[in-house]
Amino acid sequence: MQFSRSKNSPNMLANAVKIALLGAAVSSPAAFAQNPDENIERISIYNKHNKLILESGTATKSNMALMQTPAAIVVVDKELLKAQNATTLQEALRNVSGLGQAGNNYGIGDTLTVRGLGVNYTYDGMYGGADLGNNFNPTRSMTNVESIEVLKGPATGLYGIGAAGGVVNLVEKKPQQQEAFEISAKAGSWNSYGIGFDATGGLNDQWAYRLVTNHERSDGYRDLQSDRDEVYASLSFDVNASHKLLLSAAYIDDALQIDSIGDPVRIMNWDSTSGTPGNLSGADLPNDAKMDDDGKNYLGVQLTAQQREQLAASIQSTDGLKPYDLGDGNLISPLSKPNEGEELRIKLRHDWHINNDSTLTQQVLWRSYDSEFARQTGAYNYVYWERRGVINADPRAPLLIDGELHPFAARRQEYRRQVAEEQTWQYFADLQLGWSLGGVMGEHLISVNYENREMALKSWSAYDADSAKGDNAIPYILDIRNPNWATGDIMDYDPSLRSNYDKSLDAYGISFQEVLYLTDQLTVRAGLAYSAIEQAYQHKGSDRAPGASKELDSDDSGMTYNFGINYQVHPQLSAFVNVAKGRTAYSILGALSDETASPNRPDSESESLDLGIRFTALDEDLLGSIVWFETSRTNLRYANPLYNDDPKDPEYNVSVTQYFYDDEDESKGVEVDLNLALAESVDLNLNATWQDAIEIRAQERSEQKKGVPEKMASAWVNYQLPATVMENLTLSLGVNYVDERTVNSASFGLPTATIDSYTRWDAAARYQGDKYQIQLNIENLTDERYYSKALFLGGLPGNERNVKLSVTYQF
Repeated sequence: MQFSRSKNSPNMLANAVKIALLGAAVSSPAAFAQNPDENIERISIYNKHNKLILESGTATKSNMALMQTPAAIVVVDKELLKAQNATTLQEALRNVSGLGQAGNNYGIGDTLTVRGLGVNYTYDGMYGGADLGNNFNPTRSMTNVESIEVLKGPATGLYGIGAAGGVVNLVEKKPQQQEAFEISAKAGSWNSYGIGFDATGGLNDQWAYRLVTNHERSDGYRDLQSDRDEVYASLSFDVNASHKLLLSAAYIDDALQIDSIGDPVRIMNWDSTSGTPGNLSGADLPNDAKMDDDGKNYLGVQLTAQQREQLAASIQSTDGLKPYDLGDGNLISPLSKPNEGEELRIKLRHDWHINNDSTLTQQVLWRSYDSEFARQTGAYNYVYWERRGVINADPRAPLLIDGELHPFAARRQEYRRQVAEEQTWQYFADLQLGWSLGGVMGEHLISVNYENREMALKSWSAYDADSAKGDNAIPYILDIRNPNWATGDIMDYDPSLRSNYDKSLDAYGISFQEVLYLTDQLTVRAGLAYSAIEQAYQHKGSDRAPGASKELDSDDSGMTYNFGINYQVHPQLSAFVNVAKGRTAYSILGALSDETASPNRPDSESESLDLGIRFTALDEDLLGSIVWFETSRTNLRYANPLYNDDPKDPEYNVSVTQYFYDDEDESKGVEVDLNLALAESVDLNLNATWQDAIEIRAQERSEQKKGVPEKMASAWVNYQLPATVMENLTLSLGVNYVDERTVNSASFGLPTATIDSYTRWDAAARYQGDKYQIQLNIENLTDERYYSKALFLGGLPGNERNVKLSVTYQF
């Protein structure tokens, strides 16, 4: 619903509703070509000036001019994604301040953060997976995406179960009345190729369709293969002037290799030796016998003087501090299998234009996601460590086999096979009621939602000789630089069933929102929501606990709110403040305990404060924002160290509280986003983030949250050459900077391990013909060695320099 005091229309509310009901009109020769005036149907519709999107509906579900929106929101248009050849959400991160990779994740799907905190994913406002752990989290494609909208901070009931960081809303392509067809093909490094088809048109004056298909395959850098097949179909029906239906379906079948190790940090603890990085000898690696309390020798793995010299010679100055560079190789064993994900979504939307001032939108979604993979969760190269007073306590020690030292061996390997599935039902109803009284205009929004998720998971683990219970252990990796791999399948190594459970989640809520246009300059938004989340967990039996357990339940309910004020100081300058509190789902995948069966357990909540300014210039060819934020997720659980439930232990104590709930994730900082579009010659996207993201665990504050950079910045510029030089040729240049990130773990003897900052340069050239387009993208121009993700005790190497060629033909 278009509702903005800045529009010079005598009945802007009524006009906007008509536009929303009519859908997106495409007036270019081909319906897929860019048109500065095109209106694209989404949760709401956009107004575009030149190439800049000036309005969004994600923050309020009521379309507002960005200059009047009292919330931190960033919009990325499809044209920028096309220029960058960004085919996945991972590749689109660079365009949004504060959006980045989650630290120390296992490389499965889109585990992302906003401001260092978890996010929810939606397609046109409906559930598309969430940051819920290691499963139910696919890698999202941009094939059927018109644009990306990122709402930062709690959404306060607008999208159901919220995440503390915010919402990543993917706006999908819609049917158009004008007939258009597009065929696309691409090829690139590592035997990468793809082919796609996009068709749309009107069946008659009331019916329109859209069909989008895509197939991609790549051997991948470091042999990390990927396969993806996608089909998206949608059908719109304009019943009459008051009612419109949209039925859409999506099917995605992919297989993406998982690398949860990357380049590992060798476990060399410098506090355990008198040596210093870069200046180390065998004599600096004491390995003498220790005495226990009874005066007996307490020995770890003992090394001879010659073996100490051999070990010292293998140690680099960066070991224990930085990942070990494996070059273009990897530690992905043939026992590991790609994440084979299968997703099916069916959604029905009904828009009812009740009158000029009122609209009711209803949406119902059914979604199924199945996942199966086998991955390595551990392959630790222990070098030297005095742990709990013992030098090289077995098995946390260099590997010795028949007296031979293997300083680059990987120990304590675990291979985990997981089979998981999730089915979701979700219903939303949004009633928008516009009103005016004197010089004041406003809009009521009443939203109700219900969501049900049914999840099931089985997980098997197989180990090397350090942890295997039987004789059929997985062989050690004797040298991470040139691995000797096990053969066969993970199920050949007598894996144990470690997890086997069902979980269900039911969530419902109601929210009320009021948007007030008090004057041409002053906008107020206030929201209040009640939400309830009920979870049930059923352990179904495993090798460790064969019997099924009783069902454990958890309730989490209460009120949340959102309040924002925007003051447009000048037509080209506005300032806003927004305060919000949200409710997040507690431990959807984590185990519940008997104590959490109590409905009075503290709720997991999120809080956010934004202070921002927006500015525009050059006749709205420039639009930017600067936001200071402080956000947190509160009431996180941690174990009471005094609790001990082992009756044989002298420190047995179950009379104290088992868990505390006052842990917290905090983040504060400054974000800058700027977009510039000067006629048809220059486009610029620029964003930067400074954030101080910390964890509070057992009342101790971390210096910086693992894997979250303190500083990030990105820029992308397109320049269309003058016709006098070469007509229809556009050149692009991009740069992306990510600061140092921590991957340390004191419990693994790595208290200060980090992965370095990096700066990556990219370039592109695009030639636009009447019906075709040819584009060449070159990534990582300088061929810099960098780490795109922070993993557990390691970093995932980013792609080396590579080339992508894409061709599209419209008819």
